[in-house]
Amino acid sequence: MRVCPTRWLRLSGDRIAGSILSTVSLWECLVKYSLGKLPLPDAPETWLSHQRQRHGVAAPDLDEASICHLVKLPPLHRDPFNRMLICQAIEHGLALVTVDEAIRCYLVSVFEAGV
Repeated sequence: MRVCPTRWLRLSGDRIAGSILSTVSLWECLVKYSLGKLPLPDAPETWLSHQRQRHGVAAPDLDEASICHLVKLPPLHRDPFNRMLICQAIEHGLALVTVDEAIRCYLVSVFEAGV
C-alpha cells in the first residue's frame, strides 16, 4: 500500500470495524519508519499495536499459502510489499484498501482509499 495503513485507520473512523491490517503492511510501516520516511508520535512497536487494538483491527500472520501464491502472480506490479498483499488478499478472499491503480490489474477486490 502506498498509503500507510495507520493513516487509513485515523481517517476511516468507524468504517474499519471488521477490518484487518496485514503483517505485511506493519512490516512496510516499520521499514519506512526506520528510513525516516514515516513519522509516528511514539515508538512504532507501541504505537502501531495500540492503534490496532484501539480500533479493533486484527493483524493476521502471513501464511505459507499466501507466500507460495507469489509464483502464480503475474509480474504486473514491482513493489514486493504490494505483491505480497495481493497474494494474501487472493488467498483469503480479502479486499485491499489502496490508492495504487496498478493493483486493479489483478483479480482482487479493491476499495479506493480516497486520500
